[in-house]
Amino acid sequence: MDKSASAHWEGSLKKGKGTISTESGALKNSPYGFNTRFEDQPGTNPEELLGAAHAGCFSMALSMLLGEQDYTADSIDTKAIVTLDKDGDGFSITAVHLDLRASIPGIDQATFEQIADKAKAGCPLSKVIKADISLKAQLEN
Repeated sequence: MDKSASAHWEGSLKKGKGTISTESGALKNSPYGFNTRFEDQPGTNPEELLGAAHAGCFSMALSMLLGEQDYTADSIDTKAIVTLDKDGDGFSITAVHLDLRASIPGIDQATFEQIADKAKAGCPLSKVIKADISLKAQLEN
């Protein structure tokens, strides 16, 4: 299975602008630029897109692993916080923190944390990210 996304850029780093699109059409010419990445202007940026992808991947992996143990979540809500730090002359993504809140009938905290940790390690995006990935897992029953 191959999935694709594309980016278009025009101009210099600080004054230029670009758009990001996905094969599925979920994003179509969504604007991004220096100002949306470093100055909190409206639009998207690579780090928030990576965070959205990681949160979604992790949530699906958790759902699969819960099902293997005969649990079904009422809800799984994951927020990914992606840290971009100065690294020499450039920048590096140094960490991703996954903040999980889930409602899962019949599960205890220890089992929940064990399955969540397995999902964190096993989701395909966790495997590709070389930054430190942490997890806070809160069970709400």
